[in-house]
Amino acid sequence: MDNERGDMVDTTATTDSPARLYAKIVGVTVLLVGIVGVILGDPKDGLLGLFNIDIVEDIIHLGTGGLLTYVGFKGTNAMVKSTVTLLGVVYLIVGVVGFFLPELFGLIPHDYDLADNILHLTLGALALFSVSGNAAKERTATI
Repeated sequence: MDNERGDMVDTTATTDSPARLYAKIVGVTVLLVGIVGVILGDPKDGLLGLFNIDIVEDIIHLGTGGLLTYVGFKGTNAMVKSTVTLLGVVYLIVGVVGFFLPELFGLIPHDYDLADNILHLTLGALALFSVSGNAAKERTATI
């Protein structure tokens, strides 16, 4: 693929970027939350008494955490960018919808609360911010 100057750009590169750092940190954290939720989760009390936790949520955490962890450590820059962008948008949607439909259309048995919504909005915003930081870094590298 060519950049603005006509130089070849390696889309399979795995350089560190804000998006890759996000994928690594958030991926490992969400994966651990999923594991802890499966082992110790109590749907009545939630995680730390604050966050909704149930088997559906645990499975989602295991899947998204595993995906972010994989692309963060092994994925190409293009994989990192697309995965972090997609999951960032999903986190934002879940955060906003959680205010109006806390059971997320019946997908989760226990309603989201304010802490869940703020967490999802924060993760989504950080994801998109990290991808935009990566784009700014790429622009300055090609000048």
